[in-house]
Amino acid sequence: MQTWNIRVARVSRGAALVLLGSTMLAGCFDSNSSSSGPSEPPLDTNLFPADGKLEATIRITEGGVPHVKADNLKSAAFGHGYMQAKDNVCLLAEAIVKARSERAKYFGGGPDIGGGLGLNIVTDFSYKAQRIYSGAEAELPTLSEESRALIEGFAEGYNQYVTETDPADFPAECESEEWVKPITPVDLLAHYRIIGQYASGNSFATGVAFLAVPPNVSPAPTPVSTVVSNEAVEQLQKKVVRAATASARSVQDFTDTGLASNAWGVGKSMTEQGRGALLANPHFPYTGHRRLYEMQMTVPGYINVHGAGLLGTAIPLINFNENLAWSHTVSTSRRFTWYELTLKDGDDLTYIKDGKEKPITVETFQVEVKVPGMPEPMVLERDFYFSEYGPMIAADKINPSLPAWGDNGALNSGKRVALTYRDANANTGGLLDTWLQMSRATNLSQFKDVFKNCGSTLWVNTTYADDQGNAFYIDSSSVPNLSEKAIALVNLRRLQPAYAGLFDQGVTLLDGSRSIEDWVETQCGGLTTYEQKPKLVRTDWVQNSNSSHWSTNPDEFLTGYSPLYGDEKAPINARTRLGIKMLQDPMDPGYSPDLIAGQDGKFNAKELLGTIWNNRAWYAEQLLPELQQRCSDIGADPVDGRDLSAWCQALGSWDGLYELNSKGAHIFRVFMANYLGNMDVDLTKPFSPADPVGTPALPSQNNAGTATDTMLLALSAGVGALESQGILPTAELGTLQYYRASGGVKPESGNTPSFQTDKIAWHGGDGNVDGAFNAVGVYTGDVAEDTRIPRIAPSTIPRTAGLSDGSNGVDGWLMSRGTSWHFGLEFTDNGPEAYGLISYSQSSDANSPYFEDQTQMYSDKTYRKLPFTEAEITASLIANGEMTISSE
Repeated sequence: MQTWNIRVARVSRGAALVLLGSTMLAGCFDSNSSSSGPSEPPLDTNLFPADGKLEATIRITEGGVPHVKADNLKSAAFGHGYMQAKDNVCLLAEAIVKARSERAKYFGGGPDIGGGLGLNIVTDFSYKAQRIYSGAEAELPTLSEESRALIEGFAEGYNQYVTETDPADFPAECESEEWVKPITPVDLLAHYRIIGQYASGNSFATGVAFLAVPPNVSPAPTPVSTVVSNEAVEQLQKKVVRAATASARSVQDFTDTGLASNAWGVGKSMTEQGRGALLANPHFPYTGHRRLYEMQMTVPGYINVHGAGLLGTAIPLINFNENLAWSHTVSTSRRFTWYELTLKDGDDLTYIKDGKEKPITVETFQVEVKVPGMPEPMVLERDFYFSEYGPMIAADKINPSLPAWGDNGALNSGKRVALTYRDANANTGGLLDTWLQMSRATNLSQFKDVFKNCGSTLWVNTTYADDQGNAFYIDSSSVPNLSEKAIALVNLRRLQPAYAGLFDQGVTLLDGSRSIEDWVETQCGGLTTYEQKPKLVRTDWVQNSNSSHWSTNPDEFLTGYSPLYGDEKAPINARTRLGIKMLQDPMDPGYSPDLIAGQDGKFNAKELLGTIWNNRAWYAEQLLPELQQRCSDIGADPVDGRDLSAWCQALGSWDGLYELNSKGAHIFRVFMANYLGNMDVDLTKPFSPADPVGTPALPSQNNAGTATDTMLLALSAGVGALESQGILPTAELGTLQYYRASGGVKPESGNTPSFQTDKIAWHGGDGNVDGAFNAVGVYTGDVAEDTRIPRIAPSTIPRTAGLSDGSNGVDGWLMSRGTSWHFGLEFTDNGPEAYGLISYSQSSDANSPYFEDQTQMYSDKTYRKLPFTEAEITASLIANGEMTISSE
């Protein structure tokens, strides 16, 4: 039996910036710390090779999935790093450039020094202010041996691939580029710090922190060394500030991370095998650093786990082992708080807290900027400002109603204030420890222990199932721990419309003039403990689709938790409503021709995958019959000057699903894109906390079926957009909605990206607009998400869920996010059995055989069995698919 010796890492704090992430688990194994004591500790051969030589056996199965087996954890991570680099070297290298604040150094401030936006300069400075790299340098010596083995091994595997490969053989996006080079463990840990802040500080890194300067101080950086004229420098300074301002203003909703997911944990009372089962369905980007990479990591007798993780993570994150499985969904919790500081009279760099003076400290940072045609970079310098909580922010650039530095306060009216923030995921040194220990757990008790000992999954919930038939949910994210008095003050302020609006945007504004509103320290630092987290164990089911914890299972509502975890007794989103409906009544197929759990009403692995692929949508099941009736009533009479009869006829024969051959799905989508804005006032049955699935509901019958009908007016507006693009009523969804990779050019090169695949028809619907469970969507950025690597971006028509206006060679709906790594799994008497795919395939290299193979499989609904046992791996092995790599 596995022995658990759980250590909790120390929490350290600096004077200017509070460091939080060290509260995560430092280790969970019988090994000594390498950072203390006068002599070297004994070597743990589960973690490190006794002779120092790294060696891993890698077997490649269908889809390009590596199964890495090694005698120790560092060697397993070495094989993992090698394979990730082989499949995604340009994305990984660009992520490290970003983490090192070197985008401007390698890519320039913008397209050119005289014209360009300078956003690279803004983010480079902002990441330095957020301690992305310097924090990693400080954090590395504090890591557990387990994390050190993983990070060192992954970095060495990445480096082995990079050094043994001719730079001219790298993909076009980074071919022969100097920024593709060996990395260090600090580089990798800095990348993890960015991952940790995806749902917090990352939102402040494109302008909000950069623009935070005292009154009469310019945020423009100044040159330390320059190779261009003073006029060119002045123009660049202006453009950098404009870029930061525009970027800051684009952030309006901190609850929208661009990420979503569905996850079900199904217990023994609802599975065919009488054991647990899991549905995993993260909705992540198809491009950039948030792609998920599938692999199996095996160290015999120590760890054996199959799953997928974000690029660069040295261990997979959404996983299963022999005994248990889990998935993650983005939580509604808050990972940061803003603080309004009351400034000392006449002093913009001192604030008053509990009647005592506190300094706003200043630090100077530099970034290098590549200048086209010049052999040397230009060096720019900027001062940044910090409170005890963290970096100062220019909150007024996001919301003009908030005070600028030196203005009258929002919480402290009549007093001059400045704003700052504290980030629960400022440090992520425990990231790998948390997921390693989850992966090594063999039962629910051990799995819970990870979180009891301050493990954190950063910004996601965890939904779990095991071979004993347990289904478990926990909001395992990092959440600030406020006192009861501070929570009462927040709830009282939420009665004020202005504060409520800010809170609904994801911002918790606290009063920094009183320590009563500071985070309360626990064994987990300033974060909530396991006892304070929403959680639920069932033998029927638990689920989450990005609504808050409270409706995890309506048979057992979760209430009474901190408001920083999310609203309770409040409306839930459409995917959550549909998911609960399917779980509550698996014998109701909706518009699907098949029962989701078969005739027995109990799930197996394939049926869980089919629940994603059945392409049901909440709004179709709730509103289509009503809309069809109103279409029938209006007939050929015009609505807003438009004859809808042909479009209504197509809706009348629509199957109600978002399948490739569905006719009418596109019409309902543009209808919903217009109706959503009116739905709150048009629905007549209000939300009831007793019935979160069934309410709100029932469109108003006022003017129903007439030219002034709210639903028909929404339909007419949507039809107008389709007509503008020459789209016919009878078009099949698969001819309009597709995936198509693009790229092939280097960052800031000025070259035009090209399409790298033909159109691949894409099933699924928009999670927000269609209310589709199999949620897919459009991304309009002209670079791969989180990167500076160019892609072809659609220009979209408002209120159409991303329908292209036909420019840039893009028509229809170009899908680039949504269902990604997804699978259905059940535990059987013979262990786990799982089926699924990575929808966009394993590799981002257009020349790889694994660039679009699974993409076509997703389009065709052809799943893979996910090999786990030695026999399954052998049966799925590709030709010449086994190799051994070593560090010598």
